[in-house]
Amino acid sequence: MATLTVRQVIGLGRKDLPRCIGYYTVQKRDKSDVTIQNYKRGTGGRSSFSGEVVTVFGSTGFLGRFIVNRLGKTGSQIILPWRGDDARCWGMKPSADLGQLIMHEIDVRNDDDIRKVLKYSTAVVNLIGREFETRNFNYDDVHNVTARKIAKYSKEAGVKKLLHFSSLNASPNPPECLKKGGSDFLKSKYAGEVAVREEFPEAIIFRPADIFVRRYVNFKTPLWQKGQKTIKKPVYVTDVTDGVMSALNDPDAAGKTFELVGPGSYYLCDILDFIYKCARYPTGNICGIGPYFKARAQFFDKVQFLSHGYPRFVLDRLEKVRLLYLLCIHLYTW
Repeated sequence: MATLTVRQVIGLGRKDLPRCIGYYTVQKRDKSDVTIQNYKRGTGGRSSFSGEVVTVFGSTGFLGRFIVNRLGKTGSQIILPWRGDDARCWGMKPSADLGQLIMHEIDVRNDDDIRKVLKYSTAVVNLIGREFETRNFNYDDVHNVTARKIAKYSKEAGVKKLLHFSSLNASPNPPECLKKGGSDFLKSKYAGEVAVREEFPEAIIFRPADIFVRRYVNFKTPLWQKGQKTIKKPVYVTDVTDGVMSALNDPDAAGKTFELVGPGSYYLCDILDFIYKCARYPTGNICGIGPYFKARAQFFDKVQFLSHGYPRFVLDRLEKVRLLYLLCIHLYTW
């Protein structure tokens, strides 16, 4: 075989020379090892994966945004189930690092959707709740049936911790004043607690007090006895978030029920007076619940489709707001 000199090689064209474009290898992996929990973990912080995958139901609400922000700071991967419009989740993207926040559309009436968002989760926080009924969902659908589904499928998926949010004064027989039989909201919240305990005995249940007060500037605020006989213990939202993070990291919190209240007790009329003064609005917007407000609330309870968006006067909410905060002696307080 004749050899080529350097001069001859230089004279050859590109088509005459062999070229090595690249190579590839095939590596087989066991699919059972490809799980989020087996990903490489960091030292902690927003830009490192902590190994925790947390599904937050009801994350688009007021409290959910604070909890998602705290979970993102610890390096958790967060799954946000949403319905309606995904734009409500867009504002939470900066809460976690790139790729650590996953949004997934669900229908709580579809069991397969709930299973999908719980498939890889290590912890679940259920914040789903509603202060008024609609044509599609009543109190029992939201607080009892949905809570049971989340607890049941969390147990099937092997979730380590489930944190369920209920309400202070939740009871099967709440006292009645404005509404016959008492508040249906509190009844459904208690039924949801029982359902969660049946499906997930190790679940952590939170009973928070009023975390914030919704006020309406252009309308008078109707209160039972003008709020002069109702005592509240409002709790700051970041304190509730601290309690959530502590409960998720504390192994002794499993199976317990906590009541979250603030350090001080105030009359409801004084709270609203303070809010109006800070906002520079007239303090005379507080009034008693007269026949006009009661009739209007009863009307909207019967025809929810006429109240677009958030109804201002719901008889059940007026019944719930007028209750005093009664702490249970056998439960834990935070």
